[in-house]
Amino acid sequence: MSDAPVPHRILHTMLRVRDLDKSIDFYTRLLGMKLLRKMDVEGGRFTLAFVGYGDETDHTALELTWNWDQEAPYDLGEGFGHIALACRDIYGLCERLEAEGVNIPRKPGPMKHGSIVIAFLEDPDGYKVELIEQE
Repeated sequence: MSDAPVPHRILHTMLRVRDLDKSIDFYTRLLGMKLLRKMDVEGGRFTLAFVGYGDETDHTALELTWNWDQEAPYDLGEGFGHIALACRDIYGLCERLEAEGVNIPRKPGPMKHGSIVIAFLEDPDGYKVELIEQE
């Protein structure tokens, strides 16, 4: 292997969203992230919003991209899997999210072949979000 520099950290994951306000509300109010920054790119006719659990200098962010002229829902594709988030009290969190109308297709519980407790929910655009219970 050469001594050439290589990437050393994940900066962000990008999702295209249909309703930016609804997505920001989902990730901030319901999942506890903070809106880190938001910018309109008028020439490209899109808005970027970065959300996450801490400053981007040392935390990974989620980039929500809203294309102003997109009318039809996006094809979620087959390559994207999910975003994974660590949480405490997964049962209580899922109960609160369900009360808010969030779809939780995989209710919280131990993995089939292990003891890790997980759940899967869907964001407003149908992207999968995995919750993993950690102390």
